[in-house]
Amino acid sequence: MGRFGGLPGPAVVGVAAGAAFLAPTPLEGGGVAEPPVRLPVEFSYEPARNPASAHAACPRSGAGPEYYRFPLVSTGRVPGTGRATGAGEVSFSPSPYGIALAEDGSYLYDFTIRFQRLNRPPGGAYVVWTATPTLDRIVLSGELTDPWSFTGQVSWNKFLLVVTLEPTFDPDAVAWSGPVVIRGMSRSGMMHTMAGHGPFEEENCAAYGYE
Repeated sequence: MGRFGGLPGPAVVGVAAGAAFLAPTPLEGGGVAEPPVRLPVEFSYEPARNPASAHAACPRSGAGPEYYRFPLVSTGRVPGTGRATGAGEVSFSPSPYGIALAEDGSYLYDFTIRFQRLNRPPGGAYVVWTATPTLDRIVLSGELTDPWSFTGQVSWNKFLLVVTLEPTFDPDAVAWSGPVVIRGMSRSGMMHTMAGHGPFEEENCAAYGYE
């Protein structure tokens, strides 16, 4: 029985119509006519001639929607950085196959951070890090040699972005040791649970890098 008052559903009607079209047609004086022969339908697929040009139509970092951007907040712990402000932008890493993946199968993202009123370090080096929100995994992104912008890559959907002041830049460092200068969290980090909070309580998002 179909969904419409006992009538057969659309799929059943389609099968019935197809069966009637292929059924033999009776002829006058006896006998039947052979059903019409349906020729196979040919399909063709032509790949893009230039995958790079097709990918160029996709928005790159800096041109994405606003919900891919997140604020960067100064901690005020380093002289000359108290008035610094910044913003980060996230986009999918480019790939000729459409989506770039890390070795573990995670999506790869490009991020770009830009600053205003961030002075050069009084001594040492600004170092950029990414970390999971629980800080159980920390990855060195690189040295912030240009005090106004930096571009890196991350394989986490939710991540913290941290800029620290280190005595020197160590490409083999596994965690920061100097004071945190700037911190922020990817926009996807806003989707946190309110479990464990009362109906009139709110989680302090500023503690995680939000304004």
